[in-house]
Amino acid sequence: MKPVFATLFGLLLMLPAPSALAETAKIAAAADLQYALTEIAKGFKSSTGHSLQLIFGSSGQFSTQIQNGAPFELFLSADESYVQTLVKKQLTLDQGSLYSIGRIVLFAPKGSVLDVSKGLNGLKAQQAQIKRFAIANPAHAPYGRAAREALTKAVLWQSLQSKLVLGENAAQAAQFAATGPTQGGIIPYSLALAPALRERGSFALIPADQHAPLKQRMVLTKKAGPVAKAFYNYLRQAQARKEFQRYGFSLPDQQK
Repeated sequence: MKPVFATLFGLLLMLPAPSALAETAKIAAAADLQYALTEIAKGFKSSTGHSLQLIFGSSGQFSTQIQNGAPFELFLSADESYVQTLVKKQLTLDQGSLYSIGRIVLFAPKGSVLDVSKGLNGLKAQQAQIKRFAIANPAHAPYGRAAREALTKAVLWQSLQSKLVLGENAAQAAQFAATGPTQGGIIPYSLALAPALRERGSFALIPADQHAPLKQRMVLTKKAGPVAKAFYNYLRQAQARKEFQRYGFSLPDQQK
């Protein structure tokens, strides 16, 4: 028995101590970041060896969950007001920082009657042919609010309300617009640029002055550990910033 015990003891000594194992962090991120942040996280892992738990959803719901004690360490919101609410409630380490400015597009799946080349004016002319139209839920999704503002400005909100299919978040709205029983929708530019959607239809940018700026802010919560803090810093470095730009985001310091 002694040789066996000695062998097992030797194997145990070879195992890394718990503190030496790669740590991780739980990140809550707005749904429009689904593709961009996934790519950035790969770069972070390559640089540091740390994996991340990325959970995507609506910013409003994440804000509520954090207020109720959810164990998120870093929150990337599509609307800075949700971060500001957490700051006021003293649930964050500081005020956070702006990381991007989002845009929305008019999207139509292949075979749709909707001609996106004429933008919202084209949608207005074709609205009688539209049976279902997708946007994120304006009640808690910033991209849904931006869509509502753009449709209101184009005098389309009232006439399209009965035809709306609401996604719980921007990613679900994009799925409805591309693959669901709709003729199109208003979705984040960042998702329209992703190969998964770009191959399924066409889109046109909606002018930025048709809705309030989608100022996206991130913040570390008081639950943040070393990995979350390292990722927060990584998101402000050149490689991450390039990835945000590749997915159609503007950088805050490039805005006038």
